[in-house]
Amino acid sequence: MDATMMKALAEAGGVAALCLAAIGSGVGAGVAGMSAAGCWKKCYAQNKAAPFILVVFIGAPLSQTIYGMILMNAIRNAQSFVSWPAMMMTGILGGIALGVSAWYQGKAGAACADAQAETGQGFGNYLMTIGIVETVALFVLVFSLGTLK
Repeated sequence: MDATMMKALAEAGGVAALCLAAIGSGVGAGVAGMSAAGCWKKCYAQNKAAPFILVVFIGAPLSQTIYGMILMNAIRNAQSFVSWPAMMMTGILGGIALGVSAWYQGKAGAACADAQAETGQGFGNYLMTIGIVETVALFVLVFSLGTLK
């Protein structure tokens, strides 16, 4: 296999990392956004103030797209593409892991939004829940970058 093909296949893994992470971010933000919209509707129906802070839960899954971009750039900037199968799989599997983390962060954010709107209490605890799911994405990013050395 020539060097151009090896580089193209390795870079395809990088693009996969970005795209799969972005898919998860979109799904996660969508799930949290639907829940927050329902919470705001419930607040309006009860003549309660609608808590704007729920936007935090909607936006939390978006960071995984940035992590996917970082992984993609690390793959693209590699000096050698001899290990292109490992680079391609790192991008694909890393992207899947980032996407699933974002998806479940959105699901957790949906539950947190509901609880925050219902009680008006516990924001710090809810934020910690979101942060723990975020930690999975950070681990995936760091460990994936370590495989590219």
